[in-house]
Amino acid sequence: MATTYEEYDGLPKHHKATGKEKLVITASSLGTVFEWYDFYLYGLLASFISRTFFSGVNETTGFILALGAFAAGFAVRPFGALVFGRVGDLVGRKYTFLVTMGLMGVSTFAVGLLPGYDTLGIASPIILVALRVVQGLALGGEYGGAATYVAEHAPSNKRGLYTSFIQITATFGLFAALLIVLGVRTGMGEDTFAGWGWRVPFLLSAILLGVSMWIRLQLNESPVYQKMKEEGTTSKAPITEAFGQWGNLKFVLIALFGAVAGQAVVWYTGQFYAMFYLEKILKVDGATTNYLIAIALALGTPLFVFFGWLSDRIGRKYIILGGCLLGAVSYFPAFHALSEAANPALARATASAPVVVTAHEGECSFQFDPIGKNKFDASSCDIAKAFLAKNGINYTNAKAPAGTIASVSVGGTSLVAPDPARIQGEARAAAITAYQGQVDTALANAGYPAAANPDEIDTVKVVAILFYLVVLVTMVYGPIAAMLVELFPTKIRYTSMSLPYHLGNGWFGGFLPTTAFAMVAATGDIYYGLWYPVVVAILTVVIGVIFLPETFRRNIDD
Repeated sequence: MATTYEEYDGLPKHHKATGKEKLVITASSLGTVFEWYDFYLYGLLASFISRTFFSGVNETTGFILALGAFAAGFAVRPFGALVFGRVGDLVGRKYTFLVTMGLMGVSTFAVGLLPGYDTLGIASPIILVALRVVQGLALGGEYGGAATYVAEHAPSNKRGLYTSFIQITATFGLFAALLIVLGVRTGMGEDTFAGWGWRVPFLLSAILLGVSMWIRLQLNESPVYQKMKEEGTTSKAPITEAFGQWGNLKFVLIALFGAVAGQAVVWYTGQFYAMFYLEKILKVDGATTNYLIAIALALGTPLFVFFGWLSDRIGRKYIILGGCLLGAVSYFPAFHALSEAANPALARATASAPVVVTAHEGECSFQFDPIGKNKFDASSCDIAKAFLAKNGINYTNAKAPAGTIASVSVGGTSLVAPDPARIQGEARAAAITAYQGQVDTALANAGYPAAANPDEIDTVKVVAILFYLVVLVTMVYGPIAAMLVELFPTKIRYTSMSLPYHLGNGWFGGFLPTTAFAMVAATGDIYYGLWYPVVVAILTVVIGVIFLPETFRRNIDD
């Protein structure tokens, strides 16, 4: 049976943080804010990165490829967790996350200097992806070290509260990146920012790196780890002990599928997918989108600390699983409401003049080209759907017999697509261009707006919906660090907790924007991508309820 707080450390329930503990929280948190700032700049500036480094492909594919490069940083995070988690358990917490911070800072600064596709050709996106990989490896080692370091300094009855300041850093990093991007964007103007000004936030990371490194150099090693090292009880093979022995491996798997996977998709849906959805699907301009997200984050961020504090009193498990369940049941109505509030003209047009593509399924391609070479003009269905996908138009599919020439119906207007089997060369290109113009005119006549009208945006309602999504993020993310620390023994804690965290957040969460937008492009349903977080969140709730233990009263000094 787990011992109570009073039984194993004798601390009073209202123990106040000492100066040393405050330094530990501040230094660890500020350093992690810097790393998240670096990591999320890419996501915020994905549209500009798409145009700069992926200009050799069509616009829709370029944006998805840019999100794919964004996801590459997440893909390698588990490998960074293995490499740096092992080093952290062998050498110590402090110096490991100093190394990861340096790697993150240098690679971010380099993105700001990297020439685009027009200058370097294919080498440009290749180097960009390589820099994202370095960032991902660094972040894979950073989080586990910071969370473990703070938890091992925390009083037992305040681990949730203290580690919540590490949890808040991801949102603070995103918030800081938003503010800097908005400031630079406003100061320079849209044209200059689009041309080269988007590089400035990357270059400014050099200043943040210097400050963060200096602060972290003031720290000492974790007392729990230092004592273990002095006693000669550190692990000699942390990876083998963490994942080669079923007694520990089963908790790694339970942590991944019963907590972190759901936490990850809720986090990325609430903070990143919502942002991309506003800009790419609802056609809200980038600056307005950033302002709306920033307001919601500012309102919701204190709740990370609240739910961390609450988890010290009632437990971590059901706060995390409750956030996952709320997300699963409310994402579809929430995003429908977001559409109506952010672009009411688009919502009205979609309801009054639905778009239908009539075609034979066997003649329609999957509307995503990871190579960037498919022009989607091999069939009439491809010609019709490619234009709708590029413009983020919601449509449904109607089946037709084989050999039917595809058509697009906008309300009561039906437009038959060109048949590429009958026309070639310049005539085909001209026919496609003319057809796209016809569809565009039909959409405009039916009330489909080219962009969201700023005067029609219900700002209060949009912020309220975004705030709700952030509340779910705080529920699942606030207590997760403390729970992961408490699941694993000290000598292999860094390695054990880092892998499930980064598998969940790097793969289940990091791939969410790319996967969800590919699902939207493939089906024509602007809400279809939400099935990804909904299914993962439900899976986590089921596994978590059955297998995930409650940990908030565990002794972590063993």
